[in-house]
Amino acid sequence: MRSYRAVHRDQRQVHHVIDPVRSLSEALPYVSRFAGKTVVVKIGGSTLGSGDTTLADAIMLKNLAIDVVLVHGGGSVITDWLRRIDKPAVFVDGLRVTDGETMQVVTMALAGLVNKELVGQIAALGGRAVGISGVDGATLRGRVKDVRLGNVGEVTDVDPALIRTIATSGAIPVIAPIALGADGQHLNLNADTAAAEISVALRAEKLLFLTDVPGIKDRDGALLSELTDQQARKLIANGVIAGGMIPKAAACVRALDVVAATHIIDGRVPHSVIRELFTNMGVGTMIRRGEPQGGTSG
Repeated sequence: MRSYRAVHRDQRQVHHVIDPVRSLSEALPYVSRFAGKTVVVKIGGSTLGSGDTTLADAIMLKNLAIDVVLVHGGGSVITDWLRRIDKPAVFVDGLRVTDGETMQVVTMALAGLVNKELVGQIAALGGRAVGISGVDGATLRGRVKDVRLGNVGEVTDVDPALIRTIATSGAIPVIAPIALGADGQHLNLNADTAAAEISVALRAEKLLFLTDVPGIKDRDGALLSELTDQQARKLIANGVIAGGMIPKAAACVRALDVVAATHIIDGRVPHSVIRELFTNMGVGTMIRRGEPQGGTSG
């Protein structure tokens, strides 16, 4: 008679075979659906730790003939470099006041350090990436949002030509959220807003925001796995969606003018991008167009 340990070992081996088969069976329809489409992923420093799998997921998408575009932030890096030059970080209504000197630091930190670090990490994982800012190719044009904020901008136009050229070459575009102003100056953009405008210009199939929380929660703290744009607006108005989640939710709603569906997901979950795109359950909150099918805790 075979020992319990031997039987248990064989059961584990069977599960190791069955689970990938189940996963592949579940994923294949999604892979076919998204092949040849564009997926925009906004990533932030809070979700890119040493064990992060986001960039590996991006490479996998590219290898599956899905054009993935990465848009990144880097606020903590900016603050760190301002501290090094003894310049305080000042915020008004949650937006960084960006005078001329601060804008130089923003450009250095985002278009230089963070952007090229991501490009290098993708290369180290076996992928190809080209890093740009919105200034390159006049990809992102903008205007000053509020004179009190200095060089803080809002997007007025997106030219996706350079992004498409990079994607067509087989590389992953990695974009820093800096826009070109009317007189050639650089403008500091909210990365969430930039990602939404880029996804609209590219007519992307999906827009994903990676965060360090599970997704959007209701007033009782329960995760909301799916919302309509109308429900998201209501939750913002009622104060259920608050703080740093507001620009992400608002960007999702804006992108739905063109994008099929938007997602706010927990970037700390291993392979969260793949899980959200290729599994039935997903790992966060999906926001879509449409009439509400049920109530939300507002």
